[in-house]
Amino acid sequence: MSNPLPTFLPDLRRIVTAHNAQGVAVVQSDISLHPEGMEDVKGARGSSIWVTTDAIPTNDNNAVDDGGKRKIDNPENLNLVHPAGTNLRSTDLAPGAITPMHRTSSLDYNILVSGELILITEDGKEKHLKNPGDTVVQKGTLHAWRNPSSKNWARWLSILIAAEPAVVNGEQLNPEFRL
Repeated sequence: MSNPLPTFLPDLRRIVTAHNAQGVAVVQSDISLHPEGMEDVKGARGSSIWVTTDAIPTNDNNAVDDGGKRKIDNPENLNLVHPAGTNLRSTDLAPGAITPMHRTSSLDYNILVSGELILITEDGKEKHLKNPGDTVVQKGTLHAWRNPSSKNWARWLSILIAAEPAVVNGEQLNPEFRL
């Protein structure tokens, strides 16, 4: 059932990365997600951004400690990915700044919150994220981020989920950080 209310928010943009047959990180898709009316919630619309179905059960619903204070001791995965869990984090990038190329063994959901970002994949292609809510699904690919602004900071949220390393042509693509 469609929701007849007009919307003044831009469609979400979802970019998904993967590997080509040579194992090079590339953009697999770049689409706009058009929200659909939610039949049981008047005045609401939603879009499914990405769903995994193979497993995770967490017992965090029964934990009393502050998950934001937990440390990840996993240098093999750049101390960003818990080997048996998830990591919700924010990143702020200064005007004109660029991160080194890097890859983790994880499935990452990156959501632009403020400012603008450019995703740079291993093949040199760039995707410009301009609207809050623009999303990149990173599937164990080598990538960097650049803030194209000369005056505004960029902020994005990332959800990193432990994953098996990407494998292309029988070769495992391990975590990497290029300075």
